[in-house]
Amino acid sequence: MSKLSSLSSNPMIAEYAQTTAAGAIQPIADYIAPTVAVATSIGQFKKYNPKSRFRIPDTRRGIGGRATTLEFSKEDGSYNCEPHAIDVPLDELEKLEEADMVNGINERADEAAYISGLSHEKAVIDAALVAAGAGTGKTWNSSVDPVSDLDDAILTVMKAAAIGSGMQIGIVFGPTAWKITKNQAAVRGRIIVGKGAPVATAVPTLDSFGTLLIGEPSVRTSFMVADTTKEGLDPVLDFLLSNVVLIFARNPNPTRRDPSFMKTFRLRNQWMKPRFYTRDDNRVEYAGFDWSEDVQVANSGAVVRLNIS
Repeated sequence: MSKLSSLSSNPMIAEYAQTTAAGAIQPIADYIAPTVAVATSIGQFKKYNPKSRFRIPDTRRGIGGRATTLEFSKEDGSYNCEPHAIDVPLDELEKLEEADMVNGINERADEAAYISGLSHEKAVIDAALVAAGAGTGKTWNSSVDPVSDLDDAILTVMKAAAIGSGMQIGIVFGPTAWKITKNQAAVRGRIIVGKGAPVATAVPTLDSFGTLLIGEPSVRTSFMVADTTKEGLDPVLDFLLSNVVLIFARNPNPTRRDPSFMKTFRLRNQWMKPRFYTRDDNRVEYAGFDWSEDVQVANSGAVVRLNIS
């Protein structure tokens, strides 16, 4: 057995890989589709749509009567935490001391976690755009109030999600959409800075802009960029959201039943498992990292897409 293989059962390595994987989840991915930790890789979750919306159950029980039962139906969704894996080579590792080997493995875990985080973010944004559909075009010129348009969208999402105090409204701007919004006259005129006369206004930040909207939701911007051409052709890089604004219902601590827009199902305590093997020529050993996840749309009615110009 090689030194590397002998470390396969080292709990410190496994713990480091798990912690790094959890910390590498991109903020926008976790914002749009927070994690639901599940006990099994395959299971069901409540799925809502405009025709089948969330309803608060009546939990009162009469004397001698039965309790309210939470059940899944054939109309509900099924998740399947599909396997993902990244292998990273460790050449000449046999020459290192054990402490250096652990550091080398942890470095590879950092690399794997970073790539898995980017892959997950793209998967979440792609799924969100498909679920939101073509959206509605909005021209935010000097005669239009973007705040009013966004308030209307927020109210639509609140109704679709039958929103309660545990739910939140999330808003994600593409970079082009945010550039237009923050520089729009009706928006800039609302952000007051300083005291006295004359009144001074400022370009809004994401945080200050959220205070202008109903419910004061948190606001985010996605800067995720991808090559939109096929491999082998000259790259065409663009933002995945660009001029898009997504307004959606989210639960920061989701379950399999809450009516938030999207969720990521992951096996509990299985964020990333390290494994080790030797290449067939015995010259290079690999640190392999395995995990599973499934991104799902749970409430297709709880999202509004605006295309800003």
